[in-house]
Amino acid sequence: MSTDQIADPASQADLAVLDQIQQRVLWLATRIVDAANHDRDTGDGVKVGGHQASSASLVSVMTALYFGYLDASDRVSVKPHASPVYHAIQYLLGNLDRSYLPALRAFGGLQSYPSRTKDPDGVDFSTGSVGLGAAAPLFAAATRRYVDAHFGPRPRSRFIALIGDAELDEGNIWEAVADPVTDGLGDVLWIVDVNRQSLDRVVPGVRIAQWEQQFTAAGWHVAEAKYGRRLQAAFGRPGGGALRDWIDAMPNEHYQSLFGLAPAQVRERFTDGAPAQVSQFCAGIADEELAALVTDLAGHDMGALLNAFRVCDAEVSRPSVLFAYTIKGWGLPIAGNPRNHSALLTSTQISQLRDKVGLTELTEWDRLDPMTPAGQWAAARREHLARTPLAPAAWPAVPDSTGIRAGRPVATQETFGRILVELSRAEPVAPYLVTTAPDVATSTNLAGFINRMGVFSPQPRRAWSEDPVLKWAEGPAGQHIELGISEMNLFLLLGQLGLSADLSGQPLLPVGTVYDPFVLRGLDAFIYSVYSGARFIVAGTPSGVTLAPEGGAHQSTITASVGLELPNVTFIEPAYAVALDWLLCGALQSVAAPPASQPETGSYYFRLTTRGIEQQPFQAARERLGDAILRRQVLAGAYQLTDAAEAAAAGAPLVYLAGSGAVMPEILAAAAELTEEGIAATVVDVTSADRLYRAWQRTLRQGVRTATTPSIAGAIRTVFPDRAPVVTVHDAASHTLSWLGSALGVPAVSLGVDTFGQSGAVADLYRAHDLDAGSIVNAALAALSLR
Repeated sequence: MSTDQIADPASQADLAVLDQIQQRVLWLATRIVDAANHDRDTGDGVKVGGHQASSASLVSVMTALYFGYLDASDRVSVKPHASPVYHAIQYLLGNLDRSYLPALRAFGGLQSYPSRTKDPDGVDFSTGSVGLGAAAPLFAAATRRYVDAHFGPRPRSRFIALIGDAELDEGNIWEAVADPVTDGLGDVLWIVDVNRQSLDRVVPGVRIAQWEQQFTAAGWHVAEAKYGRRLQAAFGRPGGGALRDWIDAMPNEHYQSLFGLAPAQVRERFTDGAPAQVSQFCAGIADEELAALVTDLAGHDMGALLNAFRVCDAEVSRPSVLFAYTIKGWGLPIAGNPRNHSALLTSTQISQLRDKVGLTELTEWDRLDPMTPAGQWAAARREHLARTPLAPAAWPAVPDSTGIRAGRPVATQETFGRILVELSRAEPVAPYLVTTAPDVATSTNLAGFINRMGVFSPQPRRAWSEDPVLKWAEGPAGQHIELGISEMNLFLLLGQLGLSADLSGQPLLPVGTVYDPFVLRGLDAFIYSVYSGARFIVAGTPSGVTLAPEGGAHQSTITASVGLELPNVTFIEPAYAVALDWLLCGALQSVAAPPASQPETGSYYFRLTTRGIEQQPFQAARERLGDAILRRQVLAGAYQLTDAAEAAAAGAPLVYLAGSGAVMPEILAAAAELTEEGIAATVVDVTSADRLYRAWQRTLRQGVRTATTPSIAGAIRTVFPDRAPVVTVHDAASHTLSWLGSALGVPAVSLGVDTFGQSGAVADLYRAHDLDAGSIVNAALAALSLR
């Protein structure tokens, strides 16, 4: 629907004050980028960059939001390239120190794009990878709905996303819009900055109609802020209908070409190909007046914007999307230029803009004069938008272990599901647990949890068929959130569930599952969520070529590398049930506690398998080491599953066989064969290559930064006490564990999966990739020969 015909909610006096504020916002946002590029010597000759034109297109929208619409509890995601506008507004509201203004894109300064974790002025949602910051508020609203249903209603928050029109080309946008989990979220408002330009070009054709139909089909309320009040008045005059039809039908390329032309040229270009009625209408209007008229867009009309926000606010049963028509580079001499995306104003143009807003070089960074109406308005808005920090009433208390027992061969995927069931019986933990999966809940062993806790739905839903195995009961009390088949949505939802303490004042224990190879399909959203500081658990399962019959399309090989290398994520791949119990409870303890109280913060990625493994070797290690020592070593990242120290002391050559996950039976078989050949083989179960690697890197970095000899990290020294060759074995890329040789300073042979898999039996695939016992034995002999 169009919001053009509804009366403005603000007085003309108010609009005049808001216009003064937006002119100062435009100046500051433009000057922030200018200072970064012209006032600061980086010493490296690399262009600093920034986006003056992309910022300018949202100045009016963001001024209307922050100075005329938002409440303190509202949450906003800002288009990445509009970060200078956000910082300018926060400065005028008194939330940012002046020293940051010249420090855009400087080390320790303002980030290039809004960052929850690195910017100093209270960013709600990180943005940068386009499409993700846009969808985040949608899943934050879904999280709030879940929190309200389980822990009582919070004060109302509106979740708002400011989106570039070219951003709607991102597929994850439409995955988020289409998922039933996001249905009916009346507190969501997306504002699309329709400036008709992307990085390289003017967006071809007229795509708004297509996008509007897609939103409508998904159940959204669609609104437009297209024409300013001068154009609206012109449409009401005789011949004005033809004028409107002509503008509506005009392709983006044609309309965008009007900018930068002299008024007489605007007339000629605008009427090129127009019906006679349009030319006749324009004939009675002076050139300068006509040029201003046909470029009068509602995205820069403060009254039209505030009115459009009010109309969307009235829609309480479904999300709203507002298409705000703007001008890229509005108010700047580069307005509408097809190549203005990264263009910078010249020093002369900056001086002219400074003069235009009535500032000098001495006053250019000043806030609004508190004695003026604009300054008083800003002060009132600062008070109105001040937030009281959300302090969770309580944090969950997670036990060290559920005490799970495993007397038969069992897979880690099955154990994972059993541990969640046990935790759902623990009163201090159960209310906070929330699981989610992209249509793979039952095939990743969440069925037991679902049977006990139910599936979340805002309203009860009748089950039309009875399943004696799976009780799919949907209602407001359910604690599993079922997604459609979208790994991007999985990680976006996990990210917002993992930020619920910050955004909704309620800590949760979010746990997601996904087929391990498809972690990579959601990787961008995974990175986005952990970059934003979210804390959650994700299990990738089944994994590796151990999923033998499924073939190469479903056999993950590089996911372990991703887990090891991704910041703010701890990668864990246990082989045995009790070890998984300790590790999962430990991870949940970290997620459940205030971040400042934890030595290790972030999210946890468990890589699991459906291969059942005999548990007796782990039980033998428990008897040898005792639970206290063994648990400490398991949590630190590795322990000795078998110890060949006695044979080594008796003169047998020593080799370490280190592995993770499903390959432990082959490693044990190889160790037994080596023992028969007179070689002492100690088997090390690496439960978290990530924690071992970080421990090694910490000692190296300390040595580098203090110019001292690095020591061997304690976690590594404990399980590799002697200098001996090492063989690493992993159902993943071989390089994932290959660094152990460098860490120990010994010869190393690394076995893993470095080509695509195929269908077959486990034994077939293990032989093909040198993961079988015979290959491990030969690798050990090769490592010994390299001493």
